[in-house]
Amino acid sequence: MGSWDRNKNILLDMVKQPSNSFCADCEAPDPDWASYRLGIFVCMTCSGTHRDMPDISRIKSIRLDNWEDDMVEFMRAHGNSAVKAIYEKFVPAFYYRPKQHDCVVLREQWIRAKYERREFTGEHLHLQKVYSSGHHEGTLWKKGKDNKHFLKRKFILSEREFTLVYYNKEDVSRGPKAVIPLRDLNAAFQTEKIGHPHGLQISYFKEDRTRNLFLYHESGQEIVNWFNAIRGARFAYLKMALSPSNDSQLLPLLTRSSLKEGFMEKTGPKQREPFKRRWFMLLPVDRRLLYFKSPMDALELGAVFIGTEAHGYAARECVPKSTLRNKWKCGIAVDTPDRQFVFMCEREQDQREWIAAFKQVISQPMTPQHYAMEADMNRRKS
Repeated sequence: MGSWDRNKNILLDMVKQPSNSFCADCEAPDPDWASYRLGIFVCMTCSGTHRDMPDISRIKSIRLDNWEDDMVEFMRAHGNSAVKAIYEKFVPAFYYRPKQHDCVVLREQWIRAKYERREFTGEHLHLQKVYSSGHHEGTLWKKGKDNKHFLKRKFILSEREFTLVYYNKEDVSRGPKAVIPLRDLNAAFQTEKIGHPHGLQISYFKEDRTRNLFLYHESGQEIVNWFNAIRGARFAYLKMALSPSNDSQLLPLLTRSSLKEGFMEKTGPKQREPFKRRWFMLLPVDRRLLYFKSPMDALELGAVFIGTEAHGYAARECVPKSTLRNKWKCGIAVDTPDRQFVFMCEREQDQREWIAAFKQVISQPMTPQHYAMEADMNRRKS
C-alpha cells in the first residue's frame, strides 16, 4: 500500500471517531475536509472560510487530496476535541454557536472569531467587551415602516435599562423614535428575506401586536456583534426575571428562529370568507403562528397559539367548506380549542412541510410560560 492510500485510510479512520465525526465549526455530520494547520475536520461549507484565512488555516480534502506524512501526524496529535479546548475555552454562555443550516455571516464570523481573532482562547478577552459589556451602540441601516428604503439610524442597547432604543436623528437629545423592552425583544437573521447577507430582523410587542424592524450593517463582524450583544443583554434580563436553577435553561429563549415561513392562503372563522394570501411565520419556542400581508411587513395582522394535542390542538390535511377566491388547492386544518383555522398551500410539498412543522410544535410539552402566553392571547381576543 502506498503512502497516499495509507494516509487516506488513517484520516478516514480518524474522522469516524466521535469527536471528529462532526464539523469542528458548525457540527455538520461526516466532514470531508480538514485543516492541516489547525488539526481539525470541517464540512465543505465551513472549509470555504478557512480557505479565506491562508495564514491561519490550510484546507485539504481527506478523500481527494494527497496528504504528506507530517500532515497526517499533525492531525493525529490534534483533532477536533483538543483544538476546541484551546479555541473555545472562554466562549460566553450566551454567545451563539452556529449550526450547519445557519446563514453564512454567522458561521463565517464564528470561525474568524475563533481562529483569526482568537477571542475565546484567553489571549484577547478584551475583544468580547464589544458584546458582553452590557452596553452597545452604533449605526444600523433600517427599513422604513411604510416603504422599502433603508436609512441609517442610531441604536443603543442597555443592559442596565433592559432596553434597545433607536433614534431617527443622530442628535439623540431630540429623543428616541422607539424604546423596546428586552422582555419582548427577539433577533433573528433573515438574509434572504431582507435581501442582504447581513440582514437582521428585530421583533417585539407593540400594543399587543408583533412589530418588526429590518436591519443590516455593511460589516459582518459588526452585525454579529449586535446579535450577540442582544443575546447577552437578554441573558441578563431572563436570569433576573426567571431565576432559573440552571443558566442553560435560558439559552433557547435568548433569540428564537422561525421553524417555517412562507405564503399560505387564509380564510375566516366561518370558512365562507374569501381566501387571502398571507405571509406566515411559525415560532416553535413561542408556540405562535404569526401572519402578515407580506414578508417585510412591520406589523402582524394576527397570531395563533399552537398548544399540544392533549389540549385540543391538531394539524392535518383538509378540503375546505368553501374555496371562494382561492387559487391554491392543498388544504390544511389547524384545530384549536376555540376554532378551526383553514389554510391553503400552493404545492403538496408546502402542505406536507407545514403540517410536519405544526406537528413538531404540537408534540412538544408546554412550559408555565406557554400557559401564561396562551391565557394572555385568549384575553386579548375576548
